Amino acid sequence: MNSQDTVQRFYFDDTDVRGEIISLDKTLQDAMAHHHSDPICRALLGEFFAAAGLIAGILKFEGILTLQVRGDGPINLIMAEATHERCLRGIIRSQEDLAPGNFEGKNLQELVGDAVLTITLDPSEGQRYQGIIALEGNNLADALSVYFAQSEQLPTRLWLAADGERAAGLLIQALPPTGERKHNNELREEEFNSAEQLANTISREELLQLSHADILYRLFNSYALRLMPATTTQFRCSCSKARSANALISLGMQDAYDLLAEHSAINIDCQFCGQHYSFVQHDLDELFQVTSRPH
Repeated sequence: MNSQDTVQRFYFDDTDVRGEIISLDKTLQDAMAHHHSDPICRALLGEFFAAAGLIAGILKFEGILTLQVRGDGPINLIMAEATHERCLRGIIRSQEDLAPGNFEGKNLQELVGDAVLTITLDPSEGQRYQGIIALEGNNLADALSVYFAQSEQLPTRLWLAADGERAAGLLIQALPPTGERKHNNELREEEFNSAEQLANTISREELLQLSHADILYRLFNSYALRLMPATTTQFRCSCSKARSANALISLGMQDAYDLLAEHSAINIDCQFCGQHYSFVQHDLDELFQVTSRPH
């Protein structure tokens, strides 16, 4: 079965453990069409897309999840967004004066330097939530494991792989205890640790190349496992001329007209999808509801 551009949930029957598995192909290529050409940067951004898609699946909310690392290293920003519908977009930024060779042979911490890891939830209804910790670990999967441990979430582990053209990921998480496990923490820990040890045997190549069903059979064939129907992933950007206009409103009328006076038009490019928005005199007049240009 083709698992490209899908994410699926699975359950370990008779245990309090669940998981998510994701494979990105065209979604990833569409999302990175206007981004960094360096293969190391593209692979790193691919891991962020896979992780965001996985984490969005274990949260009970409707809205946008943002996974971000910001630091002072050669790569100073990596960010991926995933909606509850598994629509993805993201960016990666590096220091402009660096040659591509500066990225080779470095782990995540070496690439981003002194950095923080942020997970933000913007629900359609309700309050915004943001969790921030210092980045720890040599790769994103390790950093996220530290994040979940420090935020006192349920035990959660991730495995991620990307090569610049494809990305994939696996997540397992302990569920709130049920039945006899409410009073048997040792059994719960044993069940989660056993699943974790099996998942640790997955290789990068297997994650990228095998179907979801083949991966789960390869890892967990000794368990009674339920694989849920697949959810399709896709790249989708939420930019619009109206949102760009809001940025000009935030700038202020006088500053906006001053900026226009320096150029023939105010041009705003979306950093996620490369869409170009242009504002000329009559656009500003309509935007600020004026009949004559301010002096």
